[in-house]
Amino acid sequence: MTELTRLTIYTGSATGHDLTYQQEVRSLGVTLAEEGIGVVFGGGKVGLMGQLADATLEAGGEVTGIIPEVLVEREAAHLGLTSLEVVADMHQRKARMGELGDAFLALPGGMGTLEELFEVWTWQYLGIHSKPVALYNTKGFWDPLLAMIDHQVAEGFIAGWRRDALVVADTPDSLVVQLRDWQLDHYEKA
Repeated sequence: MTELTRLTIYTGSATGHDLTYQQEVRSLGVTLAEEGIGVVFGGGKVGLMGQLADATLEAGGEVTGIIPEVLVEREAAHLGLTSLEVVADMHQRKARMGELGDAFLALPGGMGTLEELFEVWTWQYLGIHSKPVALYNTKGFWDPLLAMIDHQVAEGFIAGWRRDALVVADTPDSLVVQLRDWQLDHYEKA
């Protein structure tokens, strides 16, 4: 079982074309607040990141932002958070976000979200952490990526149990249950 007090979330500085993304992210933020799960995120007030932070805060939740100096102006640092840490660079941002979260979640996003997702999933593979890594599959957003990962498994480049250990959820309640129930040793093979 995973103790889930804080969830590190990666998502976009854009909102996407469909309002459903914003609505789903806001709903997730409310659920996390109601469940007493704090949010750790990139610290910006723009895009889905800002929507997530605002919804969580409005519902009484705790939100910690970690933003590098170079992005304070560009992503408009969210100054209304429970806590905002300004760090020197992206490497420090990712390391700090990794330290603070009990689990990792990728919401819909762009290149940065993909990069962060694969880094923490690789860290899990390498034993740097033993925390769950999850995809929030709103509107099937991650389906093409999951198909690619399944192809990598079929071709022998990723072990099937590694794919199975990746949490995939499309509702806030399902996500919370799966993250809390997750145990790496359930998936690991000798």
